Amino acid sequence: MWCEGLTAPCVFNDPINGLCFRAYVEQLLVSVLRPGDIVVLDNLGSHLAAVVRQQINTAGAKLWFLPPYSSNLNPIEQAFANIDATECANYFQNSGHASVKRETL
Repeated sequence: MWCEGLTAPCVFNDPINGLCFRAYVEQLLVSVLRPGDIVVLDNLGSHLAAVVRQQINTAGAKLWFLPPYSSNLNPIEQAFANIDATECANYFQNSGHASVKRETL
């Protein structure tokens, strides 16, 4: 997320684990990072992996960890707290990916 908006968003159906987070960093995040960017993470175990740090550093970005958990300090929590089912549906519809409702037989 930059001041201009969300970048490289990703949502998982299950709780995130080290494998999922590593795949996110490798496949999405590092492709949008620019030298000098700052990646802010909380202290979730999957965020602490050395390979994650290495990939972010290799992209030229800096890695900052939040202090012990506080949702008030986590901009990601604030952003996702505002997303509800209606807003998600609006995003899909606006992007041309609106679903077609089927009639019940």
